[in-house]
Amino acid sequence: METVTLKVTGMTCGGCVASVTRVLRVLPGVGEVTVALQPGTARVSYDPLRTGLPDIKHAIEEAGYEVTS
Repeated sequence: METVTLKVTGMTCGGCVASVTRVLRVLPGVGEVTVALQPGTARVSYDPLRTGLPDIKHAIEEAGYEVTS
């Protein structure tokens, strides 16, 4: 498992946190997901043989948020 912490902008409430968490948890190979409204981060543990950073970023962006790092 690898772990990455991404800066996510556009989240304004607990519902946003829940949305980002939900779209990440359904990705194949994703294990632990921790999304924080403040400071606006998503920490994701994933199996690099099943998914990758581009897929994780794409899922967040498709949910309507921006990944800035």
